[in-house]
Amino acid sequence: MIEIQKTRFIACLLMAGISAVVSPQLQAQTRLNFVSCPIVRDTATVPCWLTKYAGELYYLGIQTDVSAEFDPPYLGHQVLVEATVAEDQRRICGGIVLDPLKISVMPELDGSCNTILPAESRYTIDFNPRPPGPSAGRLAFDPPPGSNSTTPSVPVSGPRTFHIYFDVDKGIAFQHPRQLLEIRDYAQMTAASRVTIRATRGSTLLTDGSLVTESEGVSQRRVENVADLLRGIGVQADIRTRFSSRPAPADGIDDWMSRSVEVYVEP
Repeated sequence: MIEIQKTRFIACLLMAGISAVVSPQLQAQTRLNFVSCPIVRDTATVPCWLTKYAGELYYLGIQTDVSAEFDPPYLGHQVLVEATVAEDQRRICGGIVLDPLKISVMPELDGSCNTILPAESRYTIDFNPRPPGPSAGRLAFDPPPGSNSTTPSVPVSGPRTFHIYFDVDKGIAFQHPRQLLEIRDYAQMTAASRVTIRATRGSTLLTDGSLVTESEGVSQRRVENVADLLRGIGVQADIRTRFSSRPAPADGIDDWMSRSVEVYVEP
């Protein structure tokens, strides 16, 4: 169960401290962390996803398949939005663009998250549909077309740390297998003697002063899941796991990074 605790007084102190040290230019950038219902707007090309917070409409992205960089939310669940308002305050589908943006679907069902807006001619999305045939979505551990999963992206030398990030209370998903393959390849190329997997329990400070904290057992589940998958795809090294059940500190700035697993590969 996700814990949402009111910590308005602490949040005010934190924000006051941050404001005292950041430059005026950074202060002008509006950072927003909030939980709200996603909204679907139909268009002539492809549906777009929006959400509303404090009376304002924000653009999240478009509906597409699992091969896309943006993984859309879905109705029936709230979404955690961790973002900064784009400097030019432009709008897409009627919503202000958030850039950078991280979203995470909340695990609890919410029947009130069911809004679908009809298409309007004033809202258009530039979208090039994929060619006929199967989706670009691939089997979990298939490498991208034209790629060579055995070729490392960095020189093979010395220990290396990999980071895997997660949605709230979630485990391995469609975006993770390529990262696991990269870890596997590096471990094999360096004849790794040990792989240490560490996980933290994430928390996010919201703009309204609330705190979203992941469930207590999530860090253990993640390290065990990653360890099992690495063994399953051929990592022969001694795999050790570490995890903390204590929620990570949250300050409202890139708190999504606390929902993570760190994999340290030692040649």
